[in-house]
Amino acid sequence: MGESSKIFLWMGKRKVDIMYDVIIIGAGISGCACARELSRYRLSICVLEREEDVCCGTSKANSAIVHAGFDAENGSLMAKLNVEGNQKMEQLSKELDFPFQRNGSLVVCLDEEQAPDLQALYQRGIRNGVEGLKIIDRTELVKLEPNISEHAVKALYAPSGGIVCPFGMTFAFAENAAANGVKFQFETKVTAVGKQEDFWMVKTSQGEFQARYVVNAAGVYADEIHNMVSADKLHITPRKGEYCLMDHSAKGFVNHTVFQLPGKYGKGVLVAPTVHGNILVGPTAVDIEDKEGVSTTQAGLEELLDKASATVKNLPVRQIITSFAGLRAHEDGHEFCIGQVEGAEGFIDCAGIESPGLTAAPAIGRMVADIIRELACPQENSNFVGTRKGILDPRSLEHEKRAELIREHPAYGAIVCRCEMITQGEIEDAISRPLGAKSLDGVKRRTRAGMGRCQAGFCSPKTMEILAEKRGLTPSQITKCGGNSHLIAGTNKDRI
Repeated sequence: MGESSKIFLWMGKRKVDIMYDVIIIGAGISGCACARELSRYRLSICVLEREEDVCCGTSKANSAIVHAGFDAENGSLMAKLNVEGNQKMEQLSKELDFPFQRNGSLVVCLDEEQAPDLQALYQRGIRNGVEGLKIIDRTELVKLEPNISEHAVKALYAPSGGIVCPFGMTFAFAENAAANGVKFQFETKVTAVGKQEDFWMVKTSQGEFQARYVVNAAGVYADEIHNMVSADKLHITPRKGEYCLMDHSAKGFVNHTVFQLPGKYGKGVLVAPTVHGNILVGPTAVDIEDKEGVSTTQAGLEELLDKASATVKNLPVRQIITSFAGLRAHEDGHEFCIGQVEGAEGFIDCAGIESPGLTAAPAIGRMVADIIRELACPQENSNFVGTRKGILDPRSLEHEKRAELIREHPAYGAIVCRCEMITQGEIEDAISRPLGAKSLDGVKRRTRAGMGRCQAGFCSPKTMEILAEKRGLTPSQITKCGGNSHLIAGTNKDRI
């Protein structure tokens, strides 16, 4: 396996067409987790992504929460993979070098009448195998979170809950997969999938690809891909959630992830710290039809701040530096759809991956890899490397080592993003490393340059200059997020 290829003529141009063992559709957290796990075997693998980078869909706009696993229905695949993913997270974050903190979570009960619901949630978590769960009274709750609402009477405490950087985690999976031989093909939109003899033909905006197995990890578009191959139709609803992000000056307002009791549309509005020292508030939950509908609204933002204020007091709204919205891929049965599709041998769904999909991603990747391993019986990749180093943060070094780094590489002494204190050296690394950044957003998600208080108002020109120089382009060719998202038409001064 992993060796066959052929050359053919397509649209008058000479093009190399490879018969892959596995094609993965979608380079979000699920697709990249699958790619990383499959790279443990001697398989030729290609990830097809419609955007210009990994982590451009649901994976870039979510709550960044590692869920303990008390919310998913007992016996569901969601519950099983949530707990498994949570248990893998700490070791995985060390192996792949991405930020993760086990800060614990609290589900707050605001009325004694809700106490039976809190108890039911506790029992569900126990049955799901969540360790360390307990119900605490108001006295203990206030000790943990002094800014908790005056109406809070008790809470479910889950010490295994955590927070993670969703960008860092996705890039870690992707880079490690690439280092182990997985190919990534960007700006490649899948338009059709069909079976031909003993392989799958995947038609895209960049030509045709062939594979023995296809993994459908297309996020909110996974139903469209599934429905190309199956008479048993899948339906996914984009569920929009709006968020507010607060500046570092709000750090410490809460230290745990503070949830409300779950309702029809999920776990409600949360208030949580981020691994980078911000405070995150959100999300709302509104079912929409537009699978690109990530605009924010005044009504939505007012709603989430009003709901958050019911759980905590003195919410520091003056420290909000940005708002954003993301889409969850809500399947009608509210369950992960993972497995070989009936009547479509070799086509594996990885669909309906909404919350707790980020937490479950390591277990999802393992499950999909196990399915393909049983089907294909591949040999293990004896050259597999299970570790990866992220972008060096000079601030993590002791003073002398940092000074030595700057002497050897002066770019690490040049601050580009003053809000987040990101150096030119970090930005250059983000561009040059495997699957490197190609746009401003690509740099931002890898380094946080542009994520601070001024929201890229100061650092964008310098970042564009670095991008242009490292990629051999002019600044006018640099985009915000790929495609036609160019920021400038040219320069307004003649160069001598």
